[in-house]
Amino acid sequence: MSLRIKKDDRVLVLSGKDKGATGRVLYVIPSKGKAIVENVNFVIQHKPSKNPQKPGGRMQREAPIHLSKLMLICSKCNRPTRVGTKILPDGTKVRICKRCNAET
Repeated sequence: MSLRIKKDDRVLVLSGKDKGATGRVLYVIPSKGKAIVENVNFVIQHKPSKNPQKPGGRMQREAPIHLSKLMLICSKCNRPTRVGTKILPDGTKVRICKRCNAET
């Protein structure tokens, strides 16, 4: 599976409890096809206390979200777009915006 979304991309959430939210991709988990997006898909994690200096409690953190629920936001036109690939004359592959044909 080719990953069209990479680290530090701006993305839009298409479905789920955070539908319509935008954020920056913190990192991608290719083996699971998921990504961690900044300030999206928060879950509560219960941590036990290890010692008196490290109290336990309920911690909020971002959970992975499937890549099929994310859409890349083009850096040129600032709109959600589908992603295509283009091979340059020197043989390198680049991602392009399907709306404005700009390299992303």
